Amino acid sequence: MSAPSSKTPPKAAKGPEASTAGLLSAAESEGKKARGLPPVHLWNPDFCGDLDMRIARDGTWFYMGTPIGRERLVRLFSTILRHDEDGKYYLVTPVEKVGITVDDAPFLAVAMKVEGAGRDQVLSFTTSVGDETVAGAEHPMRFVIDAATGEPAPYVHVRARLEALINRAVFYDLVELGVEESHEGATWFGVWSGGIFFPFMLADEMKF
Repeated sequence: MSAPSSKTPPKAAKGPEASTAGLLSAAESEGKKARGLPPVHLWNPDFCGDLDMRIARDGTWFYMGTPIGRERLVRLFSTILRHDEDGKYYLVTPVEKVGITVDDAPFLAVAMKVEGAGRDQVLSFTTSVGDETVAGAEHPMRFVIDAATGEPAPYVHVRARLEALINRAVFYDLVELGVEESHEGATWFGVWSGGIFFPFMLADEMKF
């Protein structure tokens, strides 16, 4: 067995504003090690404070009030995003954990691919940061009505506790695929994907 390394693990940057470069560096290096998404679920570093970073409802990432225009940076940040049991969102690396603000869902589904039809239909979604998810038992969809505006808001699970809000254009495509099915003793309007029926709303309440 080799001797333990004498190297001291890198320390988190002091102050959340100083940590963005470290976060990006860690996201890139850990992603390369994992050959995919970094294993953020395995990391439990100390909380380093809140970062002035926000994900708007339309999927735009802001830092200190300014949109982050470089897609590569947004993608890197998204790979170390975690939604913890406390309901808050964090950017996490092996050595630091900083809180960020998420207005609605952290991701936005901007494209949909349809394979098959009827109960054999499979719906695949792509988010604005490049994640892909297939709606089904492991990645359910849910549908809510905004209490303030009365507008529908459909979501699809991406990974862990992270969801994508389905944008309006894709939602209209979903509605075109919708069917009425008996569900929990009532007739619901919804869609099939991966052998699962995902109800949107009671058929007699359809307003779109």
